[in-house]
Amino acid sequence: MTATIRVKRLPHCGDLSLPKYETGGAAGLDLVAAISHNTYIDLGIRERVLVPTGFALELPDGYEAQVRPRSGLAARHGVTVLNAPGTIDADYRGEVMVLLVNLGDAPFRISRGMRIAQLVVAPVTRVTLVEVAALGETPRAGGGFGSTGG
Repeated sequence: MTATIRVKRLPHCGDLSLPKYETGGAAGLDLVAAISHNTYIDLGIRERVLVPTGFALELPDGYEAQVRPRSGLAARHGVTVLNAPGTIDADYRGEVMVLLVNLGDAPFRISRGMRIAQLVVAPVTRVTLVEVAALGETPRAGGGFGSTGG
């Protein structure tokens, strides 16, 4: 399934590439840091920062975009997306930003053009909630976290 999404390059994106799939089977478009030339963001241990990406989207109605961590940054450095997945709604027209957090044991340096997250575009299902006095029974019932033995 493919969808056409309009994207606006912002002035500070300049020479950076717009989000793109790195492989033919990739589910997410890679997002890069659109910070100023010759500057860095030094992300200390347990610190968080909003990193600009240099573009804005016009998602079609019925779609959302999810900002997700890059597995390599998480595995090697403990750097991840704090509100993963971060949701970009179809009616949002501002710059896509990535909220990174350093859960690792060393400071982490972010530079211009560094791949910092990925963007997955997905259809949205709208629902109607109907209030009821009781819910249908299941063998699991109200068993929550860890109740299935996992």
